[in-house]
Amino acid sequence: MVKILVVEDDKAMNGLVSTCLRDNGYEVKSCFDGVEALNALEENVYSMIISDVMMPNMDGYALAENVRLTDKNTPIIFMTAKDDKASKLYGYKLGIDDYVTKPFDIDVLMLKIAALLRRAKIETEKKVEIGNFVMNAEERTAEIDGQEIALTVREFDLLFKLLSFPKKTFTRSALMEEFWDYDSSATSRTVDVYMAKLREKTADCDGFEIVTVHGLGYKVKLK
Repeated sequence: MVKILVVEDDKAMNGLVSTCLRDNGYEVKSCFDGVEALNALEENVYSMIISDVMMPNMDGYALAENVRLTDKNTPIIFMTAKDDKASKLYGYKLGIDDYVTKPFDIDVLMLKIAALLRRAKIETEKKVEIGNFVMNAEERTAEIDGQEIALTVREFDLLFKLLSFPKKTFTRSALMEEFWDYDSSATSRTVDVYMAKLREKTADCDGFEIVTVHGLGYKVKLK
């Protein structure tokens, strides 16, 4: 079971978030300041940390900084009333992954948690499984219903990127910059050609499709 550490000094808020997490099938450890959270992290491994910022003894910033000294990967979400740009930038510089601003919709928090956990799993296992499609980045293989499909190196990297961030729109220019680098012969039309090939090769996938976001680029849509 996925273990999540909730760090929040407000007992009512801590209880609300912890209860919702348990209702969604997660195992939860509740802490009420950063010092208590660091002690919990010494005793157990957690898949995610959800933390308030303003807390007694040790605030969320100090907690995140301490965690990132030894752990670069565990997702951290801040729950905070501090909505100014400087506070958010500071948090991201420390290595947190996302923010929810109080008061927040608990359903939105649950969606953010699910998305970050999925991303973390992909990063750890280097593997994507959606419906009848399996993609393994370490083995450089892609299969539909157990049958391997042939992908070029660039096709593989493009598809793995899209599938790692379902629903996120990637602009043609961003894809060109990442996957074609300084290839002066590449144009936005080049991206379109590759996406057409990927659509053809993944046509039998029952869990996703690659869709065009008109005027912008492409994204994966889960079925």
